[in-house]
Amino acid sequence: MSSLKLIINGDAIEIPDSVNTVSELLQHFQLDQKVVIVEKNKEILQKEHHVAENVQDGDQFELVHFVGGG
Repeated sequence: MSSLKLIINGDAIEIPDSVNTVSELLQHFQLDQKVVIVEKNKEILQKEHHVAENVQDGDQFELVHFVGGG
């Protein structure tokens, strides 16, 4: 099985190469895209672009997940 090498929040990781889009990347990490800000290669992505934005070997991401509570 092949994998993609990414940098996520400063850490080098490998994910399955079946993850093709930012939306799939968020699903892989079980993150709800409604409460996540995604920066890809130093550019913040609009949520509506998550489905179409491709993930490629070597991409760098910052994922910020908001957690509510009280």
